[in-house]
Amino acid sequence: MNVTVTPAPRSSLNVRVEVPTEQLDSAISEAVRHLSRRTKIPGFRPGKAPRGVVEVAVGKDAVLDEAMDHLVQRAYRDALLQQDILPLTQAEVNVEQGIEGKPVIFTATVQVRPEVKLGDYRSFNFKPDIETIDAPKVDKVVEELRDQNASLAPVEDRGARNGDYAVIGYTGTRDGVAFEGGSAERMPLILGDERLIPGFEAHIVGLKPGEKASFDISFPADYPESTLAGQTAHFEVELRELREKILPAEDDEFARSLGSFADLAALKIEIKARLERNALDKARHEFADKIIEYATANATLELPDVLVEQEVEIMHDELRGTLARQGIEESAYLKVVEKTDADLHADFRPRAEKRVKVLLVLSKVAEAEGLEIAEADVDEEVAKARQRYGSDRKTMAYFDSDRGRSFIRSTLRRSRLVEKLVDEWLAAHPEHPALPHLEDDEGVAITEPGSESTSIEDALTAAGAAG
Repeated sequence: MNVTVTPAPRSSLNVRVEVPTEQLDSAISEAVRHLSRRTKIPGFRPGKAPRGVVEVAVGKDAVLDEAMDHLVQRAYRDALLQQDILPLTQAEVNVEQGIEGKPVIFTATVQVRPEVKLGDYRSFNFKPDIETIDAPKVDKVVEELRDQNASLAPVEDRGARNGDYAVIGYTGTRDGVAFEGGSAERMPLILGDERLIPGFEAHIVGLKPGEKASFDISFPADYPESTLAGQTAHFEVELRELREKILPAEDDEFARSLGSFADLAALKIEIKARLERNALDKARHEFADKIIEYATANATLELPDVLVEQEVEIMHDELRGTLARQGIEESAYLKVVEKTDADLHADFRPRAEKRVKVLLVLSKVAEAEGLEIAEADVDEEVAKARQRYGSDRKTMAYFDSDRGRSFIRSTLRRSRLVEKLVDEWLAAHPEHPALPHLEDDEGVAITEPGSESTSIEDALTAAGAAG
């Protein structure tokens, strides 16, 4: 058997196989025996009818087709073994010559794992960037804590203003006729949030509880309800309740109400310490991301279509899971965003290509670093998944499968690789501050005893998002 392999685009190989004539002759004899066993031929026991009789019963083409199917399958497998080719997916085989008395010739385009040529992934000129925590950032968290622990008090001696909590009743009409959804007895809102039609709340500002306003206003041209989009309506509005947010004083008593803090200064010391730990953790993760980007940018490879398409499907599954957790039907989501499955896949593809490239490069770097994951580590992760998803049979079946375990193994390998590169850089730069993981620290919750008062974590999270 003669096998010729030539490179093809998108990490694939063109495999051309030429099988000697005698192997086709042998395959035809084998096909005759198989067809004789499966076909009831009068006067002959199963498997004993001669070729001529079998061809009369099933046709010459059926005999040759049977022989070619088995021969090409065997020859394809043997060719891959001979050339040490590991295909990513089953190839489509094109038979160029399949005539009795001549060699069988067929070709196959085989997608294979791409060759990843690593560039430099260690000698980068960047370093972790640690955010400086100063007094204004601490004060911002204190303000957020005061806001989250504020109370609402009735307002009677002034008019409504933005930021107030209001309850209104209103009736909307068009040409004197009420329209669906245009009225409410008690509608709560925070003035200034523009929850209703743009400009609607401005007519409430200045009113006192019990006072009314009458005005015309136009719906936006892109209003979701098409019958109202761009139309003008008349509204009669009454301010029924008005409350304002009263923040607790920024003093020692407030600090003590949040937990075991002697005074406001102690609270600020704890906030500053937590913000600094957050900053170190953020710096470590951002530094790790930069290392990944550096290694990926310096590597050379061609992405196989099959891996990108698989990643697109994974991203689609992730979207389905997110929608399911929110109780949203995928068909309803597609209708709202005005997209088809094909549109989604086109949107996913650039990110899928990036994700596949990162995964392949990190896998190659892990190989270069000699980093392997023990089966015991995979078992431990499966056990953790069982504690978290124990009631979800489908999810656990996946994690218990070879594919699921492979996913866990590759995920552990990548994460440990990146942590290894970060830790080795830190060891080589002892002058740089240590970058511990936030999850390694003991969290300190600040709560009011016997209540569901806001914790410091909420304020820190908000501060991180804003920063």
